Amino acid sequence: MVKKPTIPDDFSAIDFLRTRSLSSVVQAEIERMIVEGELTPNERVNENALAQQLGVSRGPIREACSALSAMGLIEVIPNRGFFVRALSDEEALDVSQARASIFACMAMVLAERVNDAQIAILRGLVDRMDEIVPTGEVSVYYPVNLEFHEQIARMSGNQRLAQIYLGLARELHIQRYRALSSGDVLHISNAEHRAILDAVAAHDPVLAFKVAQAHILNGIVRTRRAGKAVARKRRSDKGGDATAKNPARPRNSRTVTRSPA
Repeated sequence: MVKKPTIPDDFSAIDFLRTRSLSSVVQAEIERMIVEGELTPNERVNENALAQQLGVSRGPIREACSALSAMGLIEVIPNRGFFVRALSDEEALDVSQARASIFACMAMVLAERVNDAQIAILRGLVDRMDEIVPTGEVSVYYPVNLEFHEQIARMSGNQRLAQIYLGLARELHIQRYRALSSGDVLHISNAEHRAILDAVAAHDPVLAFKVAQAHILNGIVRTRRAGKAVARKRRSDKGGDATAKNPARPRNSRTVTRSPA
């Protein structure tokens, strides 16, 4: 699950916020609300309501939403505001299957032409993700994960494949993020990354195709499990949680204390 911005017992709220910027704490909470389904696809992010709920001004809310927009969890519609990105389950499956085939093709092509400098870049990203895995911080892991996939797309040298792949990937941010947040799966995800790296580094295009495709298809399974977990949570909240009827104070909400200027 997404790690919630809790305050250690031996820290005051001010001490905690000195270690993390206010906007990053707000961002973590909005991430959690999206991934856990409290903010649903196509829903408008109500800046005023969130500011009141979290006990902050609208500034940190906007900063957090802008950061989440860059990650693909939120989209900005001019003159309307921030909205949670939406994609139906059927559309997500179609896009994921197309993405699996294209990613596999790019890995295959890269294995035939990769050089030592490129291998070093990919290895550095995989090693970095290995360092993040024990922390369980999906919000830290995810951007490095994106960079690994995007590097393979760029390094393949086929601009048309890369353009199509990156377009498909952008449509799936919420599903991919949610899948990585559903339990202890970061180590599995990065083991698959390392298998791709090893096949590419060995200049084995057939194996690179196989493991790259398997990585995306395995991600589809993780996404389905994550979606079912979110659906169960929504049903549980509607059935037995009185606070779910009050959108101003969701069950897991908390007040973020502002540190002094």
